[in-house]
Amino acid sequence: MAETGGQGSESLLFLTDEQLRKGIEAMFFAYRGFTADPDRILDHYDYGRAHHRALHFINRFPGTTVNNLLAILGVTKQSLNRVLRTLVEDGLVESRVGLRDKRERNLHLTAKGAVLEQELSDAQRRRMRAAYRKAGPEAVAGFRQVLEAMMDPEMQRHFSEKDHGA
Repeated sequence: MAETGGQGSESLLFLTDEQLRKGIEAMFFAYRGFTADPDRILDHYDYGRAHHRALHFINRFPGTTVNNLLAILGVTKQSLNRVLRTLVEDGLVESRVGLRDKRERNLHLTAKGAVLEQELSDAQRRRMRAAYRKAGPEAVAGFRQVLEAMMDPEMQRHFSEKDHGA
């Protein structure tokens, strides 16, 4: 976004409304690109992005509970239950009784679910890898800093904990 050095230097502390508007639009269009490839795959299954997010985080945190997934996704229990019911019925997710608390349900991908999640994440990794290579290492580090700074504090904490294996 900001140039480094020379006459065209911009201070990141004093971005104009126009520069911010361009950044907002870039986020919209980047998100559209980021989700386009998985959306095409999901269409074959009559699934939506909520199914993709559930598969992603169940894969990322095998054995996660429904309550933890609710906190991560920030959706209603009714909405998540609808998505999970479909994924369980279609044989992509398995709900197991908790070892410590029999009332808890621990979620795991089945082999079939792992294959679909891999296909979806491969598509997104290809797009991100190409963008990261084009932008360069400094831009990648800056991009991550911007994304983390935009997160709500609770999500930022959750992201940091999960990122470091806590």
